[in-house]
Amino acid sequence: MELKKIALNDLHEKLGAKMVPFAGYNMPVRYTSDIEEHMTVRNGVGMFDVSHMGEFLVSGPNALALIQKVTSNDASKLAIGKAQYSCLPNDDGGIVDDLLVYQMKEEQYLLVVNASNIEKDWNWISSKNDVGAEMKNISDDFSLFAIQGPKATETLQKLTSVNLSEIKFYNFEVGDFAGAEHVIISATGYTGAGGFEIYMHNKDAEMIWNKIMEAGAEFDIKPIGLGARDTLRMEMGYCLYGNDIDDTTSPLEAGLGWITKFTKEFTNSAALQKQKEDGVTKKLIGFKMIDRGIPRHDYEIHDADGNNIGRVTSGTQSPVLSQGIGMGYVAKEFTASGTEIFIAVRNKALKAEVNKLPLI
Repeated sequence: MELKKIALNDLHEKLGAKMVPFAGYNMPVRYTSDIEEHMTVRNGVGMFDVSHMGEFLVSGPNALALIQKVTSNDASKLAIGKAQYSCLPNDDGGIVDDLLVYQMKEEQYLLVVNASNIEKDWNWISSKNDVGAEMKNISDDFSLFAIQGPKATETLQKLTSVNLSEIKFYNFEVGDFAGAEHVIISATGYTGAGGFEIYMHNKDAEMIWNKIMEAGAEFDIKPIGLGARDTLRMEMGYCLYGNDIDDTTSPLEAGLGWITKFTKEFTNSAALQKQKEDGVTKKLIGFKMIDRGIPRHDYEIHDADGNNIGRVTSGTQSPVLSQGIGMGYVAKEFTASGTEIFIAVRNKALKAEVNKLPLI
């Protein structure tokens, strides 16, 4: 299958990005080095092009009814200008995808889904749409940049009349930005370093990218690839679909009970409610390596006697801590903070310790 290209594909190639296939798209994985890009975001400001993400508009009198039915969080708590993290439970206790839900207007919502799941999510939500909500897949028409880091607000404020310091976390404004109209400026992100995500029409993408790079020059802004995006989210303990959550992991096992609201009925809610009452048998944990070594996806997790108690779902060397960190599912009796566990790395059992998230 031919790789899809984001609007600024050629620009990233000109900037010298290493491009790799990711979720069916040709994407920039790094421009310089993952560590340098990671620290740029933690200490200053960096910009990610994450235009591969999917966007669906759900509108009409029954838009909320459909969203309430397919998502685990309570979307009735939204108001215009607010966003919510949520997930799409499947019929078997697992997760179809995790997503953001934005309330754009009185009867209009924007769903932002993972690039690898655009078609799957569209088909899933459509199959549940027996209430006649209007659905429109606008994924190919929009670009999305994430400007993240402690200097993000100062950088972006030069480009808009919207007062960015007044936009609270998980809130957004639609306004003028860098000479374009109707740009969504959202105080969300996947790095834990603060900042904004900016949604724009493809035709405005290059102009906006260049103006942000100009505005951030005094703070030494850099383009950031997917490599650093992964290490940044791991330090925060944010789940990546396909690694830490998937069709077989329940939101309760993944520590996403806070987005699973039993104040309403939704797909498979009765079974998940029962799981909550009975208690889960495994849980997603964060951990730090005590012995030197880097944990990787699918490495086994053992107890002190060498019994297999789980597996690593995400792992890396933390640029901030200069030590191995990871996430994984373990049997529930090993989930307390401070518990000693062992990661099986090439016939060796390397010692690690369960840690509360975030890991930095």
